Amino acid sequence: MAGDPEEPAATRRTADAAESSRANRGWWDRNADEYQEEHGGFLGDDRFVWGPEGLDEAEAGLLGPADALRGLAVLEVGAGAAQCSRWLAARGARPVALDISHRQLWHALRRDSEAGAAVSGGAAVSGGAAGSAGTGGAAGAGGAAGTGGSGTVALVQADATALPFRDGSFDLACSAYGAIPFVADPVRVMREVHRVLRPGARWVFSVTHPIRWAFPDEPGPEGLSVAASYFDRTPYVEQDETGRAVYVEHHRTLGDRVRDVVAGGFRLLDLVEPEWPAWNDQEWGGWSPLRGNLIPGTAIFVCERD
Repeated sequence: MAGDPEEPAATRRTADAAESSRANRGWWDRNADEYQEEHGGFLGDDRFVWGPEGLDEAEAGLLGPADALRGLAVLEVGAGAAQCSRWLAARGARPVALDISHRQLWHALRRDSEAGAAVSGGAAVSGGAAGSAGTGGAAGAGGAAGTGGSGTVALVQADATALPFRDGSFDLACSAYGAIPFVADPVRVMREVHRVLRPGARWVFSVTHPIRWAFPDEPGPEGLSVAASYFDRTPYVEQDETGRAVYVEHHRTLGDRVRDVVAGGFRLLDLVEPEWPAWNDQEWGGWSPLRGNLIPGTAIFVCERD
């Protein structure tokens, strides 16, 4: 239609922390509705899925035994519509779902409302004031605090590189494809998560497997031939006609990710590369049964705070 904005152009170029944060906050706010409509059925309302392969925390147990989650203060980084946090709450944990996108958190509120679950504070909270998960969830700007217990999820809008919580507020932290691929300085996120965790706490996060950056982001045979250098760390950027970034994703090699974990003050306990299961016939962007049976699509880092 005449007058419609042009589709963003994809390129590889540098993008600093401020540009990445601004672009991705806007992208997720604009695309949250479409994302939840397309993938919400797969993610469920209260399911903890680590990636497009469909590896379920209920089976994987990467956070530890499910019966040991009860009473734990848990931070989910890049929570989207808080499906993972809702799964945690159903097991008696006291989760805080944090995301940079207000619209993603709106979907968390919508899902809770539809399910009749209690949502602490009744609204997404814009982070900025220091809070404590302590015994009552998380307190951010505006003073909303989670009360914990089954079905209760506290929602906080904030950037993962500046977590609005006091030191040692959480017993556990997790992230399923949230925040880390989209920040220019992942070590800053690691150090922030380290700061808000208690000693000995576990930090588990999943990202696109780094090897995927060498292949075209296509689910079919065209996505099976190497098209770029695995070692090219130049960010992937979508930009408008003025050159303004509207989406940014940052590539790190597998070794880079391990070094980021260590630089953030964590010990790496395990690196999980889920295999594509026979039951999963869904294509999700460049993830597909064809590619998933040949090359890994997700890397999950199981870490522990020193």
